[in-house]
Amino acid sequence: MPPPPLAAREDDERWMRHAFALADRAEREFDEIPVGAVLVAADGRVIGEGFNRNIAAHDPTAHAEIVALRAGGQALGNHRLVGSTLYVTLEPCAMCAMAIVHARVARLVYGATDPKTGACGSVFDLIADPRHNHRVVVTAGVLGEEAGRRLSNYFRAKRGKPPLDGPDGFPESA
Repeated sequence: MPPPPLAAREDDERWMRHAFALADRAEREFDEIPVGAVLVAADGRVIGEGFNRNIAAHDPTAHAEIVALRAGGQALGNHRLVGSTLYVTLEPCAMCAMAIVHARVARLVYGATDPKTGACGSVFDLIADPRHNHRVVVTAGVLGEEAGRRLSNYFRAKRGKPPLDGPDGFPESA
């Protein structure tokens, strides 16, 4: 499959950076694992956004993707999010992947792959299962190195380890 046109890649990166900002809020405000998600309607409007809230909300389903999908449903007044694109900093888990399929999201764009519970192409590929009655177009790895480094640095800080170097060769600041 050929790479998307430059304008599409730029849009994907812009929205992924928006998701990074949401992930930063999760960490800064709630000490949650920094995962962010933004849901964009076909017309380019943000209809939902979220970040991990499962620890703070005592809700095992409050992953960034679920929070964004719920907000999108409320914004549209519909449980179907037809034509929308979900941008998320980390590959969705099985729960989130199936919510994306059930919501009829048109496209999923994610940053880092999840080597433990990823369900959109790495460990599992639930989203592409041909038995589903809806197909989601998946674009993986958008700003993936940065997304992965951000998550790694969160866990490194929790363990008292120095951050991994940033793309400029210098340690990243928190």
